Amino acid sequence: MEEFEIRKIRTPQGRKKLTREREEYFRLMDQGFSSREACRIVGINLRTGKRWRNGWRPNKSNKKGAPPVQRPTVPPSDASRYLREDERIHIADRVREKASVREIARELGRAPSTISREIRRNRHPTNGQYRPHAAQSRADARRPRPKPSKIGQNPELRAYIQEHLHKRWSPEQIVQGLRRTFPDRAEMHVCHETIYQALYVQGRGELRRELTRALRTGRAMRKPRRLAQQRQPRYSAPMVMISERPAEAADRAVPGHWEGDLIIGKNQASAIGTLVERTTRYVMLVHLPIDRSAERMRDALLDTIATLPAQLKRSLTWDQGSEMGRHHEFSLAADMPVYFCDPASPWQRGSNENTNGLLRQYFPKGTDLSIHTRDQLDVVAAELNSRPRKTLGWETPAERLAMLLAAAS
Repeated sequence: MEEFEIRKIRTPQGRKKLTREREEYFRLMDQGFSSREACRIVGINLRTGKRWRNGWRPNKSNKKGAPPVQRPTVPPSDASRYLREDERIHIADRVREKASVREIARELGRAPSTISREIRRNRHPTNGQYRPHAAQSRADARRPRPKPSKIGQNPELRAYIQEHLHKRWSPEQIVQGLRRTFPDRAEMHVCHETIYQALYVQGRGELRRELTRALRTGRAMRKPRRLAQQRQPRYSAPMVMISERPAEAADRAVPGHWEGDLIIGKNQASAIGTLVERTTRYVMLVHLPIDRSAERMRDALLDTIATLPAQLKRSLTWDQGSEMGRHHEFSLAADMPVYFCDPASPWQRGSNENTNGLLRQYFPKGTDLSIHTRDQLDVVAAELNSRPRKTLGWETPAERLAMLLAAAS
């Protein structure tokens, strides 16, 4: 390579007199050098390199401007990161000669993984022979973008996804349901991101745009969650903190340990209590039709857990909300200790926080929650408990709870 570290003639020479320098500049750029480094090696000003790349710009003295300078032709070996037909012919010849992948890659100046992937993807699907012209045709057919989507091409797959979105299944639950329903049909298997893209990206048409309302958040874009506001304790009776909770509750090994919280309605005037069992993620909803005072909260909790067997009433974990002001009375009446989270630590009741997010699909923020009856809350809880959950190995909370109760009995 002829170096131009310091250009001998430093006087202005005009655009047409720097032909060799211009060719060297573009060759260095194609090799991966930055414009600044290429200009330094060739011995030109940064502005000159910019004009060579982008063309002359009009100014007050040159209103029309000149067209961009044409780049010199790059040799075929440096023209593309894709394999060419002559390279595929070389690969086919060397494969017939039993040459190794690394040897072929070294001869072509390519990565061994490129050669290995080329042979694996483009060989004949039946006899396994590598034919260069057929491989070139397959590569050319595979290259155009955008590619048609599985969901857009398969009406059966699209109908299944839309049906279960209407049932308020999440995309990840739908994906696992497809794999369990059609285990031997690869054309019915997609990843959950494919479903999100079919909903979010306009102009594709695979899924109807209004189906985004069936997602958990009801939004057509992703947003980060915000932390809940810090709550201050308002109790006369001393609290028992979560640090004193037994280890069997922390590792979720024994069922019967619950997490609880409230979801709040319009103008802070109504609420629904939520209870989640830590081991099975089983959900129970607490009916609060009038208010969420400490007395009504105590009585509603007692009514909700009255049907539970003794082995499922081991503990309750709550945040430091004022609605639990009578927690000591609840503990005595239910024979169930109550533990409280640290301030501003919602992750200490992670299962309950997640469930509250799911429930917002049924009870949106800014709505009056007092209009929902006890029967309506039971229907919502039953629907949540019949959904497959990833953390349960795609079993439902109801199935897992029934299995544990049967084993205990």
